[in-house]
Amino acid sequence: MAETQRRPVPRNDGGELDTALAFLTFARESVLIKTEGLSDEQLRRVLVATGTTLLGLVHHLAVGERYWFGYHLAGEGPDREWDFGMDVPPDRDAAQVLDDYRAAVARSDEIVRAIGDPDTPAARAVDGRHLTLRWVVAHVTSETARHAGHADILRELIDGTTGR
Repeated sequence: MAETQRRPVPRNDGGELDTALAFLTFARESVLIKTEGLSDEQLRRVLVATGTTLLGLVHHLAVGERYWFGYHLAGEGPDREWDFGMDVPPDRDAAQVLDDYRAAVARSDEIVRAIGDPDTPAARAVDGRHLTLRWVVAHVTSETARHAGHADILRELIDGTTGR
């Protein structure tokens, strides 16, 4: 099967934060590319036993961006229960979910750039520790890359499109 969405990995190597953000951006864009050209029905189509959908992955990742960068790193918002589920309400159309993810990513990038120093501890502790900006970027990158792989498989099942 021909790869139709293949892109080169980043070649950024100008510094720790620049390199880390380049790979996080690559993973984020890899997820979004998997949604391009699909209908709302295709984005919500359940193809695996877990019920995971492309739109559900994007929704889940938006919550993760806000939780790790906004809530923990920047200390934004009140303490609350976070829902990391992948269920997207039927009254929320795909464009809203995709725009929400883009907005969450933009806010995360603003927070990272404003902090700047990878050694800066998060405003809110995780399991009793104030982990650093470095850790949060690495963690969100690994989670996003993992879900980008899921998105690759779902997209291939939907219409045969492959590549990263």
